Parts: sequence; structure tokens; C-alpha cells
Amino acid sequence: MNSVSASTSAHITLYRMLVLSLIGLAVGSVSSFATIGFVELVHWLNDLLYVSQTSRDQLDSGMLAVATISVLTIGGLLVGVILNLDVKPTTSLGPADAIYAVQLRERLPRPVAGVLSTVAAIFSLGCGASVGQYGPLVYLGALIGQLTHRLQLGIRDIRSIAIACGVAAAIATAFNAPIAGLIFTHEVILRHYSLRIFTAVTVASACGFVVANVVFHNPALFLIDFNQAFHTAEFFLFALEGLCCGILAVIFMKLLAKSELLAAKIKINAVFKPMLAGFLVALVGLQIPEVLGAGQAVLRLATIPGSYTVFDLSSILIAKILVTSLCIGFGFAGGVIFPALLIGVLFGALFAISVPELLLGEYSGLSVYAICGMVALASPVIGAPLTALLIIFEITRNYEVTVAAMVAVVFANLVAYHWYGRSLYDTQLSERGLDLSLGRDRAYLQHHKAAEYITNKIPIISNDWSCGQLLEQVAGDATQSAVVIDKDGCYLGMVFHSQLHDKNNSDPVASLALKSDLKFDENTSLWIAMETMRDYIGEAVPVVHSQTHKYLGALPEATVISAYLDAIHDLRREEHEA
Repeated sequence: MNSVSASTSAHITLYRMLVLSLIGLAVGSVSSFATIGFVELVHWLNDLLYVSQTSRDQLDSGMLAVATISVLTIGGLLVGVILNLDVKPTTSLGPADAIYAVQLRERLPRPVAGVLSTVAAIFSLGCGASVGQYGPLVYLGALIGQLTHRLQLGIRDIRSIAIACGVAAAIATAFNAPIAGLIFTHEVILRHYSLRIFTAVTVASACGFVVANVVFHNPALFLIDFNQAFHTAEFFLFALEGLCCGILAVIFMKLLAKSELLAAKIKINAVFKPMLAGFLVALVGLQIPEVLGAGQAVLRLATIPGSYTVFDLSSILIAKILVTSLCIGFGFAGGVIFPALLIGVLFGALFAISVPELLLGEYSGLSVYAICGMVALASPVIGAPLTALLIIFEITRNYEVTVAAMVAVVFANLVAYHWYGRSLYDTQLSERGLDLSLGRDRAYLQHHKAAEYITNKIPIISNDWSCGQLLEQVAGDATQSAVVIDKDGCYLGMVFHSQLHDKNNSDPVASLALKSDLKFDENTSLWIAMETMRDYIGEAVPVVHSQTHKYLGALPEATVISAYLDAIHDLRREEHEA
């Protein structure tokens, strides 16, 4: 019997490995090609619409001003229209939505909303809005991954696994960094490590790297050649740079929130808000064209000594922070990952010119500080310090530069966590009621409502009954309590068997002292219910509609405990099942 059981277990394990590998291969390949298509389409639009520097050089100053203002203003209007085409108008979808779906095992927003958001992101980036492409690519990968949930493959949590595969492939393709894609998925999206999911995600991430390098021969984000040793004093400067980047990251994230609040206060139709932002960005772009679009060229130039002066770096840095906040807050579709990377590079280059050159006779060079600034600022924004370091290591292939970046990243994240929180995504999720800072089990229980677990086993009586009728009802149902309602079904309170000892059968129930101090409503979460019932003595707590006061049912203590244990079991199984 044991040999048969072992054989069955081996077959199940082999089947899972095969299916998970195929899921990773299929989702990873499709996501990788979709990522390449997204990026190439944006580049094509940048050239067509006079956003890229090479295309802008073809126009004289007068026509360039007309083209810039027209493209961004009309582009903003088009983005606003696209995002409002759905029955339910949507904002740009991104990594926070993928995290929400995976952590709570929910579906992503409707595919129509996802497609519209992706199209809007392409036009936003294509017309020169100061937004990032990696956030939309993460969601695009998640959207492709979710398509596999309809397959009946006998694999638990297949939707979450496939979403993770799509995200990993998108990041691996976009950055040419398969290990970073793998770690980003676990660090940001999944929030745990599982051998079962690790298999599929690794295959998907490898697919992304193969498609980007073997099929399309995409160049690295930037190249750096560093073969010298650091001065000991420079590690103090890397730490100082990290502290400054942490502060700047907090300012950037808070400006994003302020911009959204400002946009909400402006009483115009949501369709026209991106258009307004586009017009303002165009005016800035005419003076500082480096702020237009995602800014890949600017990011590469900022790592090269002599490309920009102190004044240039300062102007571009301040303008990029402001216009990115404006674009995101006013409804352009796009992400914050690449803007954070670019802001970090600009600040790192500015820091290198302003500090090491003044304090040290010789130092390791501008490019190292620019790279350290890039990851030190971006990592607290997205909440992924390990991913940021691996991106640097995979791009530069340089251990010394990665160690320098590690010092900056540590101090940046300490500062940002203290003054802001783990990441921008976690703040967005917290506003939606998903707080992951206290554990995945608590977040899961906070999401599910007590009303989902109500029972009707507690007797329901009317307030015009007699005590004798109540006694018969309680005895027949073998309970110690009953729920009292009025003729309209509204909850009045609870009565207990012990209250009937000194009552005559003819006495009305209305003469009893009804206990109504503890009750839940349809919005009460399982977590709140469990915390509230910690010291509760009784069979069940009534659940009452918050608006109509109608009695919905009762929540037994045993049901709450069972739901908690089931949630813990499912989460642990997900993390440890092979």
C-alpha cells in the first residue's frame, strides 16, 4: 500500500512540475512578446508625434511648439476618452491591482478595463506624457496570465501562479534582467516564496530574457565600465546619498498624492483632466524637453560624465518630479517605476558633481553615484530593494557597483519607511482596505466579511410573542438565546433562556430586557469580528444591515474560528506546498 501511495505521489509531483513549467513557458512567452510590442509601439509613436529628440530636431522652433502643445493636449483628451469608454470609468491599472488580486485570490478588473488601461498607457507614453512604462507592463503581464484561469488543470491557485508568471516575464523582458524579474514577483506581487510557484515563475522569467536577447537582441538599459576600487570615505558618501534619496522618494510619493487631491478638487469632467495636464506639461517641455516621455535617452546620458551641467541636472530633476506628479494625478495612464529610476539617476549625478568632487581629490566617478541614486530612490517607491540591487548587478555585471548601491539602498529604505511606509503600492492598497504590513493572514481576514458566514440556526421571534412561545421555540431548537425582531424584520435585540426563570408564560417578550449592545453589520470583516468576540460569551452575534436595520443572520463564534483556521491553512499550504 505504501509503494502504491508513493508511486501516486510521485506521479502527482511530476504532473505538477510539467504543468507549472508549461504555464511558465506559455505565459512567459506571450507576455514577453507583448512587452516587446508595447515598447516598440511607444517608440514608434514617439518618433511619429515628435516626442523623441531625433524627430524633434527635424522641426523649426515654431512648428515644434505647435506640435508639442497639440500632441500632448489632444493626446490627453484621447487618454481621458479611452479610460471612460467602459461602462464603469476606470483609472490606470497597475502593479497595485495585480498585488490585490493575488493576495486576496480575486480576479483582476474586467479584461475590458485592462485592455483600455493598456491602450491608454501606450497613447500616454506615445504622446510624451511624463509617466513610466513598467507599471503598465506589469499589469499587462498579469492580464495575460489571468487568461489561463479557465483551464481545468487540477492545479491549486492557478490564477495567482499565472499572474506571477506574466509579471516576471514582463519585468525580465523590459530590464533584460531575468533574476530581477523573478525576485520582483516574489518581493512585490506574491510577498512569499513557494517552491511550487518558484518553478513556474523561473521558467517565465527565463522566457522573457530569451525573447529580449536571443530573438530581438535588445540592448541593456545602460552600460557602465568600472574597474577601479572605491575609496573608504566613499561608502559614507553612498550612505549620505541614500539618505537624501530616501527623503526625495518621500517627497515624490507625497506629491503624487497631493496631485490626485488637486485633480479631485477641480470640478471638470474626468475626460478633460489629462488634457489639462497635457497642455501644462507641453509648456514645460518646450523649455525643458528632457521631461517629455519616459526618458530613456535622458537616463543613459545622465550616467555619462559631462552630458549635463549642475544647472541642467537641477532643472530637469525638479521639472521631472513636478510634471510626473501632474500627469499621474490628473489621469494619464502610466506607472511610476521608470520616473523614479530617472529621478534617482538625475539626483545621483547631481550629488556626484556637488559632493564627491568637492570633498575628494579622486573618486569613483559620476556614473557610479548616478546608478546608486537610481536604485536608492526607486526601491522605496516600489518597495523592492532586492529587485533594485539585482537589476544593477544584472545590468552592470559589476560586484563593486552593486555593493555601493546596496549601501545607498539600505539607508534610503530606512528613511522612506519611517516617514512614508513600505511603498507607494502598499499605500494605494491600504486606501482600498488591504493592509499587508500586519501579515497576509490578517489582510485576508480583513477582506472577507462576517456576513459571508452567517447562519439562521439561532431562533427568530417577534416582539409581540409571549414568554411561553419563546420558551417553546428555544427548547425546540436546543439553544440558549433567540433574536427578537419587529413586524418589519428589524433587529431589536437578543433574549436568553436565563431571563425566563421569573416570568409567566403569558408575559410578553417586550417585557424582557433585550440585549443589543453587540452586533455586526454587512461591512464588518472577519478580523474585526474575531477581535470583537475575543471576550464574548454567547452562542452567536447578530448581523444587522447598517442602513435598514434588517436582521440578516447570526455569526457563531465557532464559525469565526473555523474561518480563521481555514485562512491560515490555505496560506501556509500555498507557501509550502511543492
